[in-house]
Amino acid sequence: MQYVSQKARFSRCKQYRYTLERSWDAGAGTVLFIGLNPSTADHRQDDPTIRRCVQFAHDWGFSRLIVTNLFAFRATYPEDLKRASDPVGRYNNKWIKQSYQQSQLRIACWGNHGEHLGRAAALLRRLPDLHYLKMNRSQQPSHPLYLRATTLPRAWQHQDGR
Repeated sequence: MQYVSQKARFSRCKQYRYTLERSWDAGAGTVLFIGLNPSTADHRQDDPTIRRCVQFAHDWGFSRLIVTNLFAFRATYPEDLKRASDPVGRYNNKWIKQSYQQSQLRIACWGNHGEHLGRAAALLRRLPDLHYLKMNRSQQPSHPLYLRATTLPRAWQHQDGR
């Protein structure tokens, strides 16, 4: 994929990534993916998860992708995330809200561990109109990396009827 723009917002210490954005020429509109936590991708380099999200967004006709996470702390393994003293990050809620407002489709895709510190439940209370690609066995929205390329978003009916 050839990008026209690649951006990422980090904390000063670089331990937290608040947003990652990719734009390309084809399509229109913005899709937001809300994952568990950022790994290695940055403003120059994609990781496998970002490449997968870009492909989904492109295939669905969008021209821009924003990725945020329940936790902004950069970690490759969930155990590292759970050991962090502040895994959420000081400005994470602000960036999630702003990214949500800029997008037309919002995909929850945090996989397992979203209930750590009550983050998934808190986010679901604040953000209506979320979609998911597949629910995993623990009834959390599946991580996108290993889902079929033909997977389509589904509206998420929350426990409270939203």
